Amino acid sequence: MARTVIVGASVGGVRTAQALRAAGYGGGIVLAGDEDVPPYDKPPLSKGLLSGKSTVDSVSLLSPEAAAEAGIELVLGNAATGVADGAVQLADGTTLPYDELVVATGARARPSPWGTPPGVHVVRSLKDAEGLGCALRAGGPLVVVGAGFIGAEVAATALGMGLTDVTVVDPVPVPLSRVLSQEVAAIFGELHAGRGVKTRFGIGVADVREGEVELADGTMLPAATIVVGIGAVPNDDWLADSTIPTEDGVLCDRHCRSVADPHVWAVGDVARWWHPGYERAVRVEHWTNAVEQAVVVAHNITHPDELRDHQPVEYVWSDQYDWKIQLVGRTGGDTHVRVEGAGPEKFAVLYAEGEDFVGALVVNWPKALITCRRALTGGVASLVEVQGKVESARPVAAR
Repeated sequence: MARTVIVGASVGGVRTAQALRAAGYGGGIVLAGDEDVPPYDKPPLSKGLLSGKSTVDSVSLLSPEAAAEAGIELVLGNAATGVADGAVQLADGTTLPYDELVVATGARARPSPWGTPPGVHVVRSLKDAEGLGCALRAGGPLVVVGAGFIGAEVAATALGMGLTDVTVVDPVPVPLSRVLSQEVAAIFGELHAGRGVKTRFGIGVADVREGEVELADGTMLPAATIVVGIGAVPNDDWLADSTIPTEDGVLCDRHCRSVADPHVWAVGDVARWWHPGYERAVRVEHWTNAVEQAVVVAHNITHPDELRDHQPVEYVWSDQYDWKIQLVGRTGGDTHVRVEGAGPEKFAVLYAEGEDFVGALVVNWPKALITCRRALTGGVASLVEVQGKVESARPVAAR
């Protein structure tokens, strides 16, 4: 009987296993992960799980009972250390032979370049979130280094937990400017400042020590707790001695199949695949991409003569305070137009390349998001056309 081994038990791995069964795969499925807890969803780590509003059970992706019912063998708490001779090698010396291998090991938090003295945290695992939650509940000043999605969500969550001294530091002049144009990204700097977060943008960190953060200008920030959120690194180092090529992720073709082995696939944050629309290799660290990529890989394993490309429309969301922030498509350009919804905290920013609509930032406006996603998946549409459709999504009284 054929056997597929999936290494990585987060959303990409779990959804691949489930999609294989949904596609009619009758072979054995092994889902291996390095953590010794059943698979869980990671977006709540910087929000509900951190604050204590969510429980581990509420974010479960696959219980042992559900795995057994689906014929999925769970191998947990045993990290993969290599691949050789058609088998995955585990830390305890055991091996998992495979006919098809799916690498779904995700990414880990980029380590602090200033070391990890007491009080320094990252947020990437359940253990991370539990440790940080305990530290935040103990009180005291919080300094967040990095104003990306994780850092912004931690700051917002900390305020919601009752902390009153929260500072976010980032060398970029405005938060999220790596994914949004600077003018639009400034909205989120104003959001945090308006809610009581102290912001130090446009200045770097010189050092991190127990109880304090030193900025590049010599300013010392007291900190009972320090969170470092400066990006992520794909978990591909365990493949270094294998014949599976990696370069900031597992190198794959347009079908998410290894460029060197037709029986090796990659899903999620660890996959660097050839995007046929962009005509270049990309790696995407978004939950939705992992889910959609899992379906493509499962189809391609079960239908080797009908291979599908993975050509997604980018989508990512973030919950900060009472704002549901959603990005779809490409949002980094300077050509954009803002469309107001019903109220100051409901709006969409539409992006264009030339006259073509290419992406949108949407805040608290589900109908606008649906309109934008339909436009992006339906083919080329003009900015003017999409703007008209989004404006028509407003309540009549607000037009």
